[in-house]
Amino acid sequence: MRDLDDTDLDILRMLTEDGRRSYSDIAEAVDLSPPAVSDRVSRLRETGVIRRFTVDVDRSTLRAGAPTLVRVTPAAGDRETVRESLVDAGAVEHVFVTDDGDVLAHVRVPDRPTYEWVEATLGPQHVADFAAEPLVDAEWTPSVGAAEFAFECAECGNSVTNEGSTARVGGTLHHFCCPTCESQFRERYERIEEEA
Repeated sequence: MRDLDDTDLDILRMLTEDGRRSYSDIAEAVDLSPPAVSDRVSRLRETGVIRRFTVDVDRSTLRAGAPTLVRVTPAAGDRETVRESLVDAGAVEHVFVTDDGDVLAHVRVPDRPTYEWVEATLGPQHVADFAAEPLVDAEWTPSVGAAEFAFECAECGNSVTNEGSTARVGGTLHHFCCPTCESQFRERYERIEEEA
């Protein structure tokens, strides 16, 4: 499996700054041909480094409501339900899950008390506790800068190094840290396929 090189990182930086930048512009900056840039972007998408191209909308210009940071402690076993509900809620800008299992969201709370919005959006049975902080300012600045890139093993979650492998299983590209993990993943996939 080939690691990301400096050219890949340069392409990612440029696409992070402007996702609509043409392959010709990128090619000129990284000293490649436009088809070579297209191939690299396709590979980055296929390997999951680039998930999608999107628009960064300043919701404050489109929607009323007070910007608020909401921290929810989900009821036992409800973390994924809380996370999904917040991701699907129209007033939510960003959702994060903390190491201790809480779910944070940057929300533009409509014109009502925050606790009413939390109860209506999540359902009181899914919330053990919550806290809300009004925000004065928020800025989202994704960057590729000093990030270290490593794929995550589809089987065990460890970082995939140069000794790892990439394989297509069930039509999807997966990364593995070692042959054992790849073998276990394939066996489980085949077993699930047979049972289905």
